[in-house]
Amino acid sequence: MAAAMALISMTMASCVSERRFNDEVSKAQQCEEERARLKSETIDLQAKVAELGADLDQARKRLNALQGDTAVMGTSLRKLTTNYDKLNETYERMLSQVERLREGSMADARKLNDQLDATRADLQKREDEVRKLELALAKKEGNLEQLGRSLNQREARVKELEGILARKDSAVNALKDKVAAALLGFKDQGLTVEQRNGKVYVSMDEKLLFASGSWVVDARGSEALKKLAKVLESQPDVNILVEGHTDNVPYKGTSQVKDNWDLSVMRATAIVRTLLTGSTLKTGQLTAAGRGEFMPMATNDTPEGRAKNRRSEVIISPKLDELFRILEKN
Repeated sequence: MAAAMALISMTMASCVSERRFNDEVSKAQQCEEERARLKSETIDLQAKVAELGADLDQARKRLNALQGDTAVMGTSLRKLTTNYDKLNETYERMLSQVERLREGSMADARKLNDQLDATRADLQKREDEVRKLELALAKKEGNLEQLGRSLNQREARVKELEGILARKDSAVNALKDKVAAALLGFKDQGLTVEQRNGKVYVSMDEKLLFASGSWVVDARGSEALKKLAKVLESQPDVNILVEGHTDNVPYKGTSQVKDNWDLSVMRATAIVRTLLTGSTLKTGQLTAAGRGEFMPMATNDTPEGRAKNRRSEVIISPKLDELFRILEKN
């Protein structure tokens, strides 16, 4: 009878273990692959439980039929106990596997969550950087647009200036041709006409205009200056600078002129007066300047070089008032 009670206790314990196993399996439903395996093992356990149930039925039959056969019952009991121990061991192993799986899943979830937080923070940082770049780009685009407008305005002004300069160059070139044509008869008498730096240079040797040491314009030189004045009368938009030049030989003359510088000033003034006499040139157009020996065009170490340095130059330059007005706007 005591053996039967023990058998019944073991059977009830087996049923409790099965319910506990079923409860634990339901907690692991999120792990599909492990659940499938656990389900398979559960089926095996159920089969084993069924087998044990059959064995128990047989044992009861034997108990009823062979109550006196204690040795057989003891053997059956030991067999049932052994099977139960194996079943319980299998259950504990499966339960441990379920716990490990659940802990692993939670660790993975925490790891993924940390990675997600880090990615979200990095994304926010990049979005902030992009927003800053967009603002900077918008500002630069505004500056670029403003610079573009300013550049267009400047380009328009440059084109306007270039047009003015082109017209001035064309006018200066035409003036040079007129002057050269008017003074063609003096070409072999020490007179040259050149265009340099947007100006017309009429250079006359001393021998064409003055006697040595004198500042009185002679007849041939006066004729050349009158022809030049006639051309310049039709050029109200030019400035006329007359420069007197000497060599470096010290001046030896009257006390009225002290040195070469004085002599160059006197000669420049005499040329200006000759140009104005009998012409319609405006006095405000002309300027006289004495350079003395300080702007030589050749060496003073040879007679030929000194002869080239003893010269007078009439420098004709266009007025750039229009050009200056445009520059002042900038």
